[in-house]
Amino acid sequence: MPRQVLVASRNAKKLNELRRILDEAGIAGIEIIGLNDVPPYEEAPETAATFEGNAVAKARDGFAATGLACIADDSGIAVDALNGMPGVLSARWSGTHGNDEANNALLLAQLGDVPDERRGARFVSACALVADGVEEIVRGEWPGTIARKPVGDGGFGYDPLFVPEGGEVSAAQLTPAEKDAVSHRRRALRQLLPALAALAQD
Repeated sequence: MPRQVLVASRNAKKLNELRRILDEAGIAGIEIIGLNDVPPYEEAPETAATFEGNAVAKARDGFAATGLACIADDSGIAVDALNGMPGVLSARWSGTHGNDEANNALLLAQLGDVPDERRGARFVSACALVADGVEEIVRGEWPGTIARKPVGDGGFGYDPLFVPEGGEVSAAQLTPAEKDAVSHRRRALRQLLPALAALAQD
């Protein structure tokens, strides 16, 4: 029977992304499940000052509540001209959690007089894996720049403003497959493959 690994998320896209990464790496023996597949438990608020702190707190909660190996991620955008902000506040930068349009509008306003050569930014994802005797935290970064206006209707969050390094189009103009192949979350999750392969063998 495959070993169940809990991903502390209700986002089907995140679950499927990890399933694809495991398939591509040829790792069998693991079944990825999400929060909708386990009894509800109390989830601690994301109050850490770093992506890594939030990710490992969520993974520890999931492991403690279910006994299953648990993966959690925390991600956002870090803008050079804003000293790495919005950072862990990315989803609620404008004051309302998950209001992408307001978050993007505020970020553009804050960068209004910042010249193109100083508009560097990076998407960051910290992923944590917690299981019996295992606690691993990894980080993936996807560098790029912040455009002058939103372009594209794919993706979510700050994707319409983010032009990946070496690219000509925004992350919101990439297909899901193109984005998956290079995203910050993929860069982080791939670093967990050795630990997941070891779990599959247990």
